[in-house]
Amino acid sequence: MASARIRVFIVDDHPLIRSGLAAMVGAEPDLEHVGEAGSGVEAVRVLPALAPDVVLMDQVMPVLDGIAATEALSQRLPATKFVILTSLVEPDLVRRAMAAGARGFVLKTASARELVAMIRNVHAGRRVLDADATDALFEAPRSPGGDLTPRERELLALMARGCNNQEIATDLAIGLPTVKFHVTNIFGKLGVDNRVDAVLTALKHKLVPPP
Repeated sequence: MASARIRVFIVDDHPLIRSGLAAMVGAEPDLEHVGEAGSGVEAVRVLPALAPDVVLMDQVMPVLDGIAATEALSQRLPATKFVILTSLVEPDLVRRAMAAGARGFVLKTASARELVAMIRNVHAGRRVLDADATDALFEAPRSPGGDLTPRERELLALMARGCNNQEIATDLAIGLPTVKFHVTNIFGKLGVDNRVDAVLTALKHKLVPPP
């Protein structure tokens, strides 16, 4: 009797990338494409009912990124293996992904052969990092906030002054969803999950002037 195929779900906010990954999965006799989502929010909504074997999860997505989505889902789907796909390898990203429950971490530039091998390996219970991610883990740790963009530093300074999201949006003349997106990125880069810790970390490491 033939072994059951590995059920693979794809999460990426770019339709062409989802289509390419789906074609890659469909070309393998032991893999089965069982669905896809265009955002982390959608993935959190639909994945629990499907309970796939492996999820290919884009790291960079608006509102809820791949690492946050993986963290939200890994507790609910303990048998599902998550592989983070990214265009950028940073030591903090790799550590965050592993802490969130990811079993694999790979660059989007990986070949189809490498991705398929990773799917099979994580499904077999192995934790797999590509060479770039492994190298990143051995880099010297950087001070929190070193990768903040100028815009993120502007937002952080306003947060330190006690401004809420609407006040920040008005001050910088940007939309409220854009503010929320930047705040989520700031939390991820500082390794915190709330505004108070973000401000305390920013002040401690002198990322913003004292309020």
